[in-house]
Amino acid sequence: MPAIATIPTPLGPFTTLVDDEGTVLASGWTDDVDGLLALVHAELRPADPSRRDELGAVTAAVTAFHDGDPAPAAAVPVRQLGGPATTAIWTALRAVPAGAPTTYGELAAAAGHPNGHRLAARACVHNAATLFVPCHRVVRRGGALGGYRWGLERKERLLAMEKSWLPEQSGGALSGV
Repeated sequence: MPAIATIPTPLGPFTTLVDDEGTVLASGWTDDVDGLLALVHAELRPADPSRRDELGAVTAAVTAFHDGDPAPAAAVPVRQLGGPATTAIWTALRAVPAGAPTTYGELAAAAGHPNGHRLAARACVHNAATLFVPCHRVVRRGGALGGYRWGLERKERLLAMEKSWLPEQSGGALSGV
């Protein structure tokens, strides 16, 4: 049965919607369940997901991320519907390491669309599964933040948090972000 859960995090309430198999359909820093459901493609949107306190491995991954371990979130299955190019961008986005932001152009090139920076931006806008498909890791060429559904302040905090997880000598792909 599809389910939805909201947990407190240092960045605000985080809500996740999963399908019958525990695959993430949507997620974000919000407690607005109706708003989150609206992000899910109509063909995937459940009519009446059950409300739960937690979602097992998915909730554990969210908690681990906020505690400094992004690996579990990267392993959680996600299901979104989009065209082939958008799907390729979302797949490439899941490979962007924490603490190493990429640009829209670099993301598009990694997905096989070397001139597709606008395509990458559009895919980020339509990403319903934030954190699990980490669109906060994409910035404009030159390091400007660009946009973020959950607010630029939160995006900045996420990037700083992830950068702090890196060993001292590292630094992100775009240091100074």
